[in-house]
Amino acid sequence: MIDFFNLIRWKNLLLIVLVQILIKYALIERFTNDFTLNTLEFIFLVLATVCIASAGNIINDIYDVETDLVNNPDNIIVGDSISEKTALNLFIIFNVIGVGLGFYLSNLVGKSGFSAIFVIISALLYIYATYLKQTLLIGNLVISVLVALSIIIVGLFDLLPAISFQNQQSHLNIFKIILDYSIFAFFLNLLREIIKDIEDINGDYKAEMKTLPILIGRERTTLLVFILSFVPLFVLIYYITTYWYMQPLGVLYFLVFVVAPIIYFTIKAYSASSKRDLHHLSNVLKLAMLFGVLSLLLYPILKI
Repeated sequence: MIDFFNLIRWKNLLLIVLVQILIKYALIERFTNDFTLNTLEFIFLVLATVCIASAGNIINDIYDVETDLVNNPDNIIVGDSISEKTALNLFIIFNVIGVGLGFYLSNLVGKSGFSAIFVIISALLYIYATYLKQTLLIGNLVISVLVALSIIIVGLFDLLPAISFQNQQSHLNIFKIILDYSIFAFFLNLLREIIKDIEDINGDYKAEMKTLPILIGRERTTLLVFILSFVPLFVLIYYITTYWYMQPLGVLYFLVFVVAPIIYFTIKAYSASSKRDLHHLSNVLKLAMLFGVLSLLLYPILKI
């Protein structure tokens, strides 16, 4: 059972569930009574997202066995504790459930075209595992876009179908906040993806992948990570000055729990060299992302 949860990357899934719950109940329902999804329907949306993400993690593990034998030989799941056939069956089951729930919800909210979102996400995760992750930056960008979309999708299903002339401005303001969080998540995840590529360079080289560290080298890629790390800092500064300048406690929270870890990451990224350093940096980004998500609780707590 433990291997199953590790296979679907349960920690990452919990973060997705947490951010979607907070977007729904700490943000959307804090600012408007005009929303679409009731509790059960929202649970279906979360399940659809989690199922498709689980399927993506499973298919990624299936195609990662060769590189994992070099990079993480002690953490092999597919082909060891879980057979490849079982993993493939789980991949299909999770996809069917996720896409099926997405189709149901799309028709329920009167936006049948939204069902294509779930199909496209499922397809992209498969294409990423089988091809895109081997290409220069494209795979990193695709996964980061999908992470951002897991945040935006709550606004698409809960706000957009309920929009009217009267609430148009308030809904737009809420969606802008959601978009800011999704952009923040995009850049943090992109940094993590590039760091993982540096960590996994030996196995990726053996598998003849064309990732950024393989093509331009570890040092240049680490320098790029250092430069890119300034982007989420600028996003945070914009967000704080736009929404929180009148809330000292909110500003303090962001400075201590989100900005400070990213500044620490930036400083450490400049001199990171060993695999241990890179793994530490990845954990720092996870921490910054977690506290970034938890900042949504500030809206109801501070009664903004």
